Amino acid sequence: MTWQEFAQQEPELAALGQERLDRNGLVMLATLRKNGWPRISPVEPLFFNGQLYLGMMWRSRKALDLLRDSRCTIHNTVSDRLATEGEFKVYGRALNITDLIEREKFAEALFQKINWRPEEPEYHCFAIDVESVAANTFVGEELQHQVWKAA
Repeated sequence: MTWQEFAQQEPELAALGQERLDRNGLVMLATLRKNGWPRISPVEPLFFNGQLYLGMMWRSRKALDLLRDSRCTIHNTVSDRLATEGEFKVYGRALNITDLIEREKFAEALFQKINWRPEEPEYHCFAIDVESVAANTFVGEELQHQVWKAA
């Protein structure tokens, strides 16, 4: 499911997720290595055209992980041990974007956001197929947990 489709079903949760994932311009991406062990890597998210995109350096380990096994988890960055700014996780699959028009639109949107453009064909571009999300939020000292799963 695209980010936009998720947002149509759960607009408040999607807005919370986009704010948290985009807050620092960096998220943590969990992928699976060839040997089955998890890999955690930083990556810059881009919300554009109804999608959550992740761009990566050409032939980076995290990109090769996703090409082999598309399952992934995306987690907002947390800056203190109590996670007072809240947590947001996206569970899904990374779809390898090969369409040149979509890649060009991604590159232009990324340039508008961070003033840097990846050059064809030397980068990977993935759109996230959202399967479920989870959010933790502190209201005072009470932890509120929200979970959403695609039907």
